[in-house]
Amino acid sequence: MSAVDSITLDTGLEVIDLVGDASFAERHLHERDIVIQMEGMRRVARAFVDSPDTILQELVNAAVELCGADSSGISIEREDGNDADFYQWVATAGAYSEFLNAVLPRSPSACGVCLERGRPQLFRVTQRFFDLLGVVAPTVTDGILLPWDEGESRGTIWIMAHRRTEAFDGGDVRMMQMLADFVAMGVRQQREHKQLMEQAMLRAAAGMANELAHRINNPLQSITNLVYLAAAGGVSGDARALAEELSDPIQRLSVLAARLLSLPTAANRQQQTDEEDFPVVTAE
Repeated sequence: MSAVDSITLDTGLEVIDLVGDASFAERHLHERDIVIQMEGMRRVARAFVDSPDTILQELVNAAVELCGADSSGISIEREDGNDADFYQWVATAGAYSEFLNAVLPRSPSACGVCLERGRPQLFRVTQRFFDLLGVVAPTVTDGILLPWDEGESRGTIWIMAHRRTEAFDGGDVRMMQMLADFVAMGVRQQREHKQLMEQAMLRAAAGMANELAHRINNPLQSITNLVYLAAAGGVSGDARALAEELSDPIQRLSVLAARLLSLPTAANRQQQTDEEDFPVVTAE
C-alpha cells in the first residue's frame, strides 16, 4: 500500500504530488489567454494600491472567479500555534467563506504534506476527515494546494471543487502560482514599508525625548540643589519637611532625564552606523 493510499484510508485525505502525475498532466479543461491572467493581476494590484490589507482576500476571490473554483483560501501556520491549533485560514472565498479564521490541527493536514514536499499538490477530502475534526463542510472532490512562503508567514493557498472530480488543470496551477508570487511580493513590500515607518517614528520619538530632556534638565538641577540644601539643614520647619518629601521624586526625575539624554538621536545613530561601516584604522 502506498503512502497516499494510507493517508486516504486513515484520515480521509488524499494528497498527490503533481510532479510526474501523468493523469493530471493530461487534463486540458480550460482555455487560458493572457487577458484572463492580466485580469487577475489587475485585481490584486488594485487591492495592493487601494487597500493593501485586503490583498490576500482579493487573491482568493480571484481564484474562485478565474479558476472556476467552488472554494478558495489561504492557510497560514500560527506563530503561537500548537499541535491542536496550528493552521489558521486567514482568507476564504466561495462555499468555504464561513470558515474564515478557522483553526486546524497540525495533523492530519494536507497543508503539512504540501509544505513538506514544497511543490503543488492535488488533494481530495472525504467525509472521514471532517468526522475526525467534528466539522460539517462540503467534501473536496478535486483540489489544488500551492505552498506559500513570503518570508515571515508560511502556509498554503488552495482551490477546491465540491462536486466535480476533475475541475482544475495545469493552467490553473500556473496562473495561481503567478498570482501567489505577485501577492507575496506585495505582502513583503507592505511589511517592509511598515517597518520603515515604525523605525522613522522611533527615531523621531527619540529626538523629541532628547530635546525635552535638555529643556527640563537645567531647571531640574536648580530644584535638586535647592531641595538638597533644605534637607541638609539650610532651612527648618515645614520647608525642611517638604524638602525631605520631595527628595525621592526629584531624584527619580533626575534619573528619568538622564535616561532621556542617553537615548541615541538620529544623528548619533547615523554616525555610529558610518563608523561601523567604515571603521577608523589607527597606526600602531
